[in-house]
This record gives sequence, structure tokens and C-alpha cells, in this order.
Amino acid sequence: MRNDKNDILLKKAVLAGALAAAGVVLSVVSIPMGPTKCFPFQHTINVLAGIVLGPWWAVGAAFTTSVIRNLLGTGSLFAFPGSMFGALFVGLAARALPEKYRIAAACAEPAGTGIVGAWVGAKLLGPAIGKSVGFYFFSGSFLISSVPGAVIGAALVWALNRRRNVTRTF
Repeated sequence: MRNDKNDILLKKAVLAGALAAAGVVLSVVSIPMGPTKCFPFQHTINVLAGIVLGPWWAVGAAFTTSVIRNLLGTGSLFAFPGSMFGALFVGLAARALPEKYRIAAACAEPAGTGIVGAWVGAKLLGPAIGKSVGFYFFSGSFLISSVPGAVIGAALVWALNRRRNVTRTF
């Protein structure tokens, strides 16, 4: 017989995998911006994963999505900093906020993506692969994608909470 901790881990793994798969399927909706491809629905998924699963599972789902999209040729290397930092920030903010206000963690997604992810893309990843584009370019293009994605994610979390309190699932 399985114990509750193993059941929770299994549920989190299945949901993280489903969210990563959704990120791959929804990657047909993209905004090309120079060397990057911006995927608003990735940020929606980051908000869901960060609030429901927590920071580490959310980063894992974002990383998995980025790997698969790169293998399929639908993403770029900038998918890694463009998704993982937003997922991490949402998860950490959701963990820090009282349950009643966890939906506000969606605001952390553009900060993680548009500031930290953009900095990593511009200062570390870009020069490493020979794509020297400035921080403001990355910040602007990542924010064009992450702000609407975070708003959609917050609306989805709000709607799911009205139906069933998803922030207390695990």
C-alpha cells in the first residue's frame, strides 16, 4: 500500500508532465522576436505550475518543455532562461504568500522572465552562442510574451479556484 507522500509525489509528477506536454502542444502559438521565439502560453503554464506544484516542479516542467521544443525545432536556446526563471519566481512567490493571496504570485512571472531571464539571455547565453543582443531587447521581447501569459494564467487559476481550490491540491 502506498503512503500519502508517494501519492502526492506521483500526482505532482503526472501534473508536471501534463503541463510540460501542454507547453509543447501550445508552442504553435509564438511571437518571433529576433533570435528568440516568445510563447505566451509557456508563461500561463509557469503560473499554473508555480502556484499548484511549487517552484522546483514548475522549473522542472519549464525545463522539460524547453528541451522538447528545442529537440523538435520549435524553440530556441533562449527558451531556457525565458521560461525557467519565471516558473521559479512564481513558485517561490506562491510559497511565500498566504493561501488566500497566492494568485498574486502570477505577478512574479514577468519579473523572473523579463528581468532575470532576460539578463541571463543577454549577458550569458547570447554571447556564448554568438547572438549578441542587449538586455533591453531581451527584456522587451520576454515581457511581450510573459505579461499576457501571466494574466491568462492568473485568470485560469482564479477560475479553477472558483470551481475547486486548486492551490490546496497538494
